[in-house]
Amino acid sequence: MLYTTSMAHTTYFLLKTEPSAYSIDDLERDKVTSWGGVRNYQARNVLRSMKKGDMCFIYHSSCAVPAIVGEAVVAKEAYADPLQFDKKSEYYDAGSPLATPRWSAVEIRFVKKYAQPFPLEALKQMSALQDMRLLARGNRLSVFPVEKQHAAFLIKRGTHT
Repeated sequence: MLYTTSMAHTTYFLLKTEPSAYSIDDLERDKVTSWGGVRNYQARNVLRSMKKGDMCFIYHSSCAVPAIVGEAVVAKEAYADPLQFDKKSEYYDAGSPLATPRWSAVEIRFVKKYAQPFPLEALKQMSALQDMRLLARGNRLSVFPVEKQHAAFLIKRGTHT
């Protein structure tokens, strides 16, 4: 099924990634990937709330120009993050029980890469986004919900890139 961004979706998220670790280009190449390695309980709970078909904005962080760079869609709802059981992984968690895994991942599918990303500094200047969680002081979560009005604004602007 071809995915098209539509406001019929009721839930939107922003996923932060360091492009040196996994970028929008990697997602475009892979088409689908597991979004795991999250080791914050609040962010984990957000992952667990995601439903198949929910839309995600991909945000490059910890780089020269932090920016929203594209879109993805949740292809598979939360499941036990296999990295927590992999002793060779930096995300290994020896205390996570097999019966009730502590950490979750979701699967996301590439939708589009923006020809013109939304740099953080430009987002801060957009009055329609003034109360967007991404722009809040102290926002450190790697995954969080995006309000419908902010998503609508970004989707509209993103279709014109």
